[in-house]
Amino acid sequence: MLARCPLYVPSLGIPKSWKRFFWPKDAPRLGYRNVHAVSRELYPSSLEGKVARPFSELPGNWKSNWLNLYLFWKEGGFHNVHNIMIDKFQTFGPIYREKLGNYESVNIIDPEDAAIVFKAEGLYPERFTVPPWTAYRDFRNKPYGVVLKNGEGWRQDRLALNKEALSLNAIDNFVPLLNTVGEDFVKKDFIDPENQRFIDAITLMFHSTSPMLYIPPTFLRWIKSSTWQDHVKAWDIIFAHADKCIQNIYRDLRLNRKNAKEYTGVLSSLLMQDKLAVEDIKASITEIMAGGVDTTSITLQWAMYELARAPALQEQLRSEIFAAKASSQGDILKILKSVPLVRAAVKETLVQVGIYAMGRDPRFFTKPKQFNPERWLNHDSKHFRGLSFGFGPRQCLGRRIAELEMQLFLIHMLENFKIETKRGMEIGTKFDLILIPDKPIYLTLRPLDSHP
Repeated sequence: MLARCPLYVPSLGIPKSWKRFFWPKDAPRLGYRNVHAVSRELYPSSLEGKVARPFSELPGNWKSNWLNLYLFWKEGGFHNVHNIMIDKFQTFGPIYREKLGNYESVNIIDPEDAAIVFKAEGLYPERFTVPPWTAYRDFRNKPYGVVLKNGEGWRQDRLALNKEALSLNAIDNFVPLLNTVGEDFVKKDFIDPENQRFIDAITLMFHSTSPMLYIPPTFLRWIKSSTWQDHVKAWDIIFAHADKCIQNIYRDLRLNRKNAKEYTGVLSSLLMQDKLAVEDIKASITEIMAGGVDTTSITLQWAMYELARAPALQEQLRSEIFAAKASSQGDILKILKSVPLVRAAVKETLVQVGIYAMGRDPRFFTKPKQFNPERWLNHDSKHFRGLSFGFGPRQCLGRRIAELEMQLFLIHMLENFKIETKRGMEIGTKFDLILIPDKPIYLTLRPLDSHP
């Protein structure tokens, strides 16, 4: 399941303050209860009446945190978290506790347990506050955005941002903007150097984050570690690029360069409404920008790789796209509503790389290692299995934008190109805060001769 941060990590981290669990002696699957008061109907009836057992009885390696970290490092764990996690679920069962250096978590794999966790969160749910990200902001005296805030400050910002980024009424506004990006992508073979610098900085930020989940950033800063220095350098570039984009939009608004009725994005809408302080808007938008680049691009890279290895499936998606385009007379909003297999392909990719351990467990997914988008089209229960964006009030704020962006990208790629790769080309996974290919993926894009 998703864990430690709002990105791709294959477990669910539970704060140390949650100290009691529903752990019946006669049941192999484990659940738990938050300290918040929660209505009993939130829990499956099979858990009612069960005796809670102490947090200290959870299985796992949690008694020697620094020795555990040393052994974790020795076995290459920093870049292999996802596979090690599968081994630990096999060793300890569907719930286990772990301490690795400065980091403590409880990890679960069962969708029913995930449902219990999310339904028990209360009014102010919390997520893992990524230590190196907060350390950078404290070091540079920058405000926290909605990803890093908690409590009432988080709630106020989140409610305002939800209306712009997650509400169903706002979704249609994104489509023309994102569609233009997709159209430009298939036409251009040039990336602006400044944009590439921003992209490279995000990659470096992710790469330098992972070690500092386990080792205190303050210590690495004190010893002038290259990991800390790289992290600061990366965030400096990210904030500078985001500030420039924000300033350009703010200037356009002040000079009335845009038609008042024209939708120009979440940022301009927030600035015009004046419901949040400008510094709070800038902090949250910067976090969204940083979190939405590698996560979507890597997911799309995996999707194209899987489609290249399954030409028959790729042709199914292409046929669906052409049929939707013909029936909708090219209306992109109607096309998006008529391509369920494209949406399923995105969801299948997200599950395979976003909730790695659960996504590869045959108890929850039939033939889990097979790329099969059609599994999301049948009527079998998918209860709490598609959790790549999280769930509830703290689900990924950029979820709707990311889903639309990936769907539009695949539509434009498949209606213009046939995607191929070398036969027998096997690509593994590497953990770098998100799951990336362990070696370059080489794809061939062959222009289609004609469209139906």
